[in-house]
Amino acid sequence: MCGIIGYTGKGNAGKIMLDALELLEYRGYDSAGIALLDGGKTQIVKRAGRVKELRGLYEELKPAGQCGIGHTRWATHGGVSNENAHPHKFGKITLIHNGIIENYKELTEKYGLEGSLASETDSEVVAAVLEHFYTGDPYSAIRRTVLKLKGTFALAILFEDQPDKIFAVRNVSPIVAAVTEKGAMLSSDVAAIVPFTTDYFVVPEFHVICLSPQGIDMFDLSGDRAEVEWLKVDWDVSRSGKGGYPFYMEKEIMEQPQVIAETILPRIKDGKPDFSEEGIPDQILKDCKRICVIACGTAMHAGLVGKSLIQAMIGIHVDVVMASEFMYNDPVVNKDTLVIAISQSGETIDTLEALKFARKCGSPSISVVNVKGASIARASEYVIYTNAGPEIAVASTKAYTTQLAVLYLITARMAMARGLWEEERLLSFMNELQRVPQVMAKVLDTKEEIHRLAGVILNAQDVFMIGRGLDYSILLEGSLKLKEVSYIHSEAYASGELKHGTIALITEDTPVVAVVTQDKLKSKEISNIREVQSRGARVVLLIKENETLDEGEQWSCVYRLPKMDDPFMVMPASIVLQLIAYFVSLDKGLDVDKPRNLAKVVTVE
Repeated sequence: MCGIIGYTGKGNAGKIMLDALELLEYRGYDSAGIALLDGGKTQIVKRAGRVKELRGLYEELKPAGQCGIGHTRWATHGGVSNENAHPHKFGKITLIHNGIIENYKELTEKYGLEGSLASETDSEVVAAVLEHFYTGDPYSAIRRTVLKLKGTFALAILFEDQPDKIFAVRNVSPIVAAVTEKGAMLSSDVAAIVPFTTDYFVVPEFHVICLSPQGIDMFDLSGDRAEVEWLKVDWDVSRSGKGGYPFYMEKEIMEQPQVIAETILPRIKDGKPDFSEEGIPDQILKDCKRICVIACGTAMHAGLVGKSLIQAMIGIHVDVVMASEFMYNDPVVNKDTLVIAISQSGETIDTLEALKFARKCGSPSISVVNVKGASIARASEYVIYTNAGPEIAVASTKAYTTQLAVLYLITARMAMARGLWEEERLLSFMNELQRVPQVMAKVLDTKEEIHRLAGVILNAQDVFMIGRGLDYSILLEGSLKLKEVSYIHSEAYASGELKHGTIALITEDTPVVAVVTQDKLKSKEISNIREVQSRGARVVLLIKENETLDEGEQWSCVYRLPKMDDPFMVMPASIVLQLIAYFVSLDKGLDVDKPRNLAKVVTVE
């Protein structure tokens, strides 16, 4: 979950790493630090707090060096303190670590480290074990240490007597590396590298890389040289910045029409869905008897929309399973189960491990991810990349809607493969999907109206969101967004369940967000809304622009959504819910992009 960076070359390593850490801060912002290797001496600058505070300390101390490693932390082991901030130094070894070492206690005892460690972290234990094995050969020390570790790790290491060199090795937790005009770099995320180059590679698991100003060498744990598989960033590098917006979240919300178009249009040929570029055969879509979607958080909410679509339109059973619970609930998956793994980063550890388990059970698999070469993409049989580009805000927005777009494409291709739809219906469905970007743009043009709606819940302690069917699916995500960035307690409920207990929580002026977009459920949803209104709730209603409402004075907080066919109404409604959460957080004066206790990429279980 932490952000790591390494640089060696001709440039100012300290400045390069600080700039990169600011880009990586969404991966963790409890503490931050850098280590510079200069003339056989290691200088470490680190502290609890944000990268901007580290930058102030760096400018005060002015350490020098053209080779270094840096880290921004999301605490998993040991509290938030200056001592527990990375990098950690033990003897000649300085390292940074992303992941969790499960057997750190056993290692501490085995190598007699009690009383000699300066921090409470498992990471410093790794540095001490490396120091134990180091006799001048970095590769040997790394190999011997890695064989002792249990858990996940991405390690970037400086050896004090190896000038201008950075060594790295990983298991599960990601590392990407690149050669630039000014030297060599590594990072936990390609976003930190693209300001310098668009060519990079993903370090394979249990391979050791050595960065020097001349380039990068890679070896497997047997010591044999390994070939590098180069990748190229295929999104506009300018998307890495804020683009003039105060927060990344707003910029990423506003980008959705563009990235949705870039996700769907290359996969439409002659008006029909096409996965020939991905090499996905129709046979796996045709032959599966059920589908299991594995995902976490926002990606799981996208899966719930996919479940509603596929069950209604294809008529096969779909399970959506929290990846963190998948292996512990005795899952029933086999060769007849198509597994769809969804993850923005492609590094979500729970999803990755669940996918690996499903593949061992013989299940065909498709992953939906946003990052080329990510671990989940590599572990999956087939992969569909969303074209969302870098998403820096911790709260996901454009990644979510591009995942939805892919699920619409899968639904249509599955119907086509199974011969379920006449050509007219297929083309109509795809035409409506292609309308999504322009409809989203229309909603975004009204963002100040949505800002006013957000004022209804600005000072609330609790917010409830109600809907049925597809509306309920997107409200789960809308509620999560509000919780993530505004810290307001928010819960989404299937509105028919209110009278079975939850309505006891509705009191005078309790804000309730209600979404009514499905024609067949409209009358029932309106009845449920009247139930909360009669208890004094103040309702914010999202409804199609062409719908009529009785007793107009009761509907003072209404947003009219551009009309689409019912299955597609989740797309414009999702943008409204994202903007409501954003504006509430903004008006409360919170750090929208970096909500407390959260990190963007979850690489530990």
